[in-house]
Amino acid sequence: MRLILLLAIRYLFSKKSNNIINLISWISLLAISIITAAFIIIISVMNGFTSVVSDLYNSVEPDIKISPAKGKYFNADNVLPLLKNNNDIQFIAKTISNQALVKHGQKQLLVSIKGVDTLFTKVTQAKSIIQKGTFALKENNLYYAVIGQGIANELDINLSNQFSPIILYSPKRIKNTGTNTDVINEKAIYVSGIFSINDDFDYKYMFCDIQFAQDLFDAENLISSLELSVKNPSNINKVQEQLKQTLGKNFVVKNREELNDVLFKTLQTEKLWTFIILSFILIIATFSIISALTMLIIEKQQDIQTLYALGAHKQMIESIFMVEGFLITFGGALTGLILGILICLIQIHFHIITFNENSILPYYPVELQWQDVILVVVVLLVIGFLAAIYPVRFFTKEIKWRR
Repeated sequence: MRLILLLAIRYLFSKKSNNIINLISWISLLAISIITAAFIIIISVMNGFTSVVSDLYNSVEPDIKISPAKGKYFNADNVLPLLKNNNDIQFIAKTISNQALVKHGQKQLLVSIKGVDTLFTKVTQAKSIIQKGTFALKENNLYYAVIGQGIANELDINLSNQFSPIILYSPKRIKNTGTNTDVINEKAIYVSGIFSINDDFDYKYMFCDIQFAQDLFDAENLISSLELSVKNPSNINKVQEQLKQTLGKNFVVKNREELNDVLFKTLQTEKLWTFIILSFILIIATFSIISALTMLIIEKQQDIQTLYALGAHKQMIESIFMVEGFLITFGGALTGLILGILICLIQIHFHIITFNENSILPYYPVELQWQDVILVVVVLLVIGFLAAIYPVRFFTKEIKWRR
């Protein structure tokens, strides 16, 4: 094996009679290096964006959410006793959600109101998304709301200049059938804070105290969901299965990823297709390896005959050129991996590439995942093997083996 490696290295670095063979070999190595580096960088950037999106959604989503299988509301007193014996649960927050019409001055907007209790900020990291003001929902018997930046823009709400509250309207759950026409609940509330996640949330959601929301929606002592935090994040799936068995078919129990399954499946699908496209580009780049090995085998026919005459068997001679193909692939892969990882680490620590000032993110997020690096190496080795085996097996058949 050592002799095979030495001969393969000699054929790779020695000067050929036709310089084009050397040129093609080095072009192959360079192409694989660049594509490998691009492979690592692009996948790492996608990982970074996925983590950013995940963190943004995780800030307002619990580890586990329990909601009724049918209907909007349920009584928490019927469910909470079933959860108290589970030692893996850390906090349980009550929430109620529904849509309401919000009016400020002459402007109005239909938004999703989410009433939460005091444990909501312990179940989630909702305070981390506040851009202006504070996450205060009740102070001195006065109720406040935290709204999205999009809602604030649409309704012209300025925290530093609030002369009038916002008015919320919601239909009563039980409609009157007599002469009483009072079928709409109307409540006023001031804004204490403005949050920003993305347009889906910023133009849609408003947080308020759960008691305020229950009065608005005419749902006294009722809630829409129980939101849980788990002591050990690695036990989330186990706790979820336990709750499903405990609560039965009357409730839906979802973890954080399932609450936004479309989003995360889309991100994973994009990453998969990016990986496939880059693999095809890598396959195209390996055609140059096929060309280099083919020309080398043709040029070295006299050397092949000499080795064969000295006692080298056919499999050994084929192995020499196979190893050379691996050397080109491995050399390019190693160079590309070092370059790609180095660029990723520079961006992670020094944030060289930035966004403009109006962007939510100050710089391109990069997350280097070693399982991706290993997968790229495996793909490279497989493609390199397939690229080398064809010219070696095909063109050595054309050689007249004689001693």
